[in-house]
Amino acid sequence: MTQRTNRPHVLMMSEITADGKLTLRKGASSKILMKYMAHETELLLHTTRAEYDAIMVGANTIRIDNSFLTVRYVQGKSPLRVIPCSMADIPLDANVLGTDAPTAIAVCEAAPKEKIEAIKAKGASVIVAGKTHVELPLLMQILKEQFGVNKLMIEGGPTLNFHMLHDQLVDEIRLIHLPFIVGGSDTPSLVGGMHINTEDEMIRLSLKKFYLCGSNLVSEFDVLYSEV
Repeated sequence: MTQRTNRPHVLMMSEITADGKLTLRKGASSKILMKYMAHETELLLHTTRAEYDAIMVGANTIRIDNSFLTVRYVQGKSPLRVIPCSMADIPLDANVLGTDAPTAIAVCEAAPKEKIEAIKAKGASVIVAGKTHVELPLLMQILKEQFGVNKLMIEGGPTLNFHMLHDQLVDEIRLIHLPFIVGGSDTPSLVGGMHINTEDEMIRLSLKKFYLCGSNLVSEFDVLYSEV
């Protein structure tokens, strides 16, 4: 696809089970499944983080997983952590508000001022991107122009993944396949959001690479969007 110049290049990276699930059940931490990744795959994940300027997950992922989103298993600089959280209600004891890496919390204009000030007091930057909710295209533009983010990776849950794809903001997808089936009609999968009505609405991918990383299959795709 043609790279947009007013936003970062975006990689979506995620571990998924053989049936496309991210967790054991709704509300469960993805860390439960991630501990079954091969060590080589953990190194791949952290090497990828070190190669990117910023990493983004949704606020709900932070509430459930309380991730650090830092580079730990390889040498390299931890990326800027970006958390869209429209109403600035991220837990103030969240690990991403620690001082081990820079963090930017994206909020909307309607976010309570006292919550914004509490986030700033923790040392994080606050980005206002939208009136009633965080507008992801605007956030991408701000990250590019004001924070110098040229490459961003997302390790999001189904809601963030859906909105990023729906807004045509993802360039590549890298999947770490875990050899498990967990089932569950409401178990979070890679992409949530609204149902599509026709095959014309499907987001098409082009497989460009697949390989074993330790004992895990990794597949890499380019995202194809119809030119309007």
